[in-house]
Amino acid sequence: MEPLEPSHGRPDERLGWNATLETSWHDLGDPRRPGRVSRLDRGWSSIVFDAGADAHRARNIGADVAVGDWVLVSDDGERVDEVVPRFSAFTRRASFEGNRAVAQTIAANVDTVVLVHALTALPNQRRLERELVLAFDSGATPIVVVTKGDLVDDADATVASLEAVAPGVPVLRASGTSGEGVDALRDLVPTGRTMALLGASGVGKSTLINALVGNDVLRTSAVREQDQRGRHTTTACELVRLPGDRHGWLIDTPGVRAVSLWSSGHGIERAFVDVFDLSEHCRFRDCKHEDEPGCAVQAAIAAGALDPRRLEAMKRLVAEEAALEDEQWAWEKAQDRRGVRRSRPR
Repeated sequence: MEPLEPSHGRPDERLGWNATLETSWHDLGDPRRPGRVSRLDRGWSSIVFDAGADAHRARNIGADVAVGDWVLVSDDGERVDEVVPRFSAFTRRASFEGNRAVAQTIAANVDTVVLVHALTALPNQRRLERELVLAFDSGATPIVVVTKGDLVDDADATVASLEAVAPGVPVLRASGTSGEGVDALRDLVPTGRTMALLGASGVGKSTLINALVGNDVLRTSAVREQDQRGRHTTTACELVRLPGDRHGWLIDTPGVRAVSLWSSGHGIERAFVDVFDLSEHCRFRDCKHEDEPGCAVQAAIAAGALDPRRLEAMKRLVAEEAALEDEQWAWEKAQDRRGVRRSRPR
């Protein structure tokens, strides 16, 4: 493989380079020019160094790399040597049983996370709550987008149902088929910014991205009628450039079936801001919102101002996070016993 040229120089700001990444790069003390990961394929990273240029492929064995990362490549161009610390990352718990205490980063260095839900399916409030926790913890700004409005007669009830569990988060309508809302979404991705689209299989992410980009850059297919799931249209994360004079970027992801939490910073608090705001008025600071006297949360439920399912969902997520922390601790101790020194998953 030919050495990279040039191996030094300024990163291309049109690819999404910013002041935060600049500081992290200088802190590494490595003068090599970073490139951005546009795709991952079985141990290989496709890395772009200039907007509009062809991607360079390098091995990423042993490197914790995600699409959207900025990386330093070895002088011979064969491998990823270093990952520039991320300013945001959409991270969940690994989905296979053997690695439940290990993080899986779906997309990195993202400015806006678009959580896509289809109007052709029943509204899934619990899934959206989980997605919002992950989105807030990622460091990116979440937006909810509902698709396929052209296929239903009355979408208002579904939209209202999702809005009820997304306080303070915009809920927009868009259709890759009719073009509704596409321009408004495109305006959220100016030069040097990155938007990731996440959602279950079959909600219309790839069709929407094709409309945003202006051509069929991603393969799409019909959903299965029995469950409205896609037929494995997107099989890998991919960084896609917007056309024309814009240099914004989109990341399409494979359909995420299981939305498993990772260690939360303030994600639960921000996703359930309505419950936490009420709890500030409880008589006791350690109120569990059950049968304590003076519980403002239970008072709101009794008055019909808060759906009790909302409180129960929050409690389940808090308990899940506590259990995950226990699993991480046990995993870390097991690694120590085996003589494997690893940093605590973040």
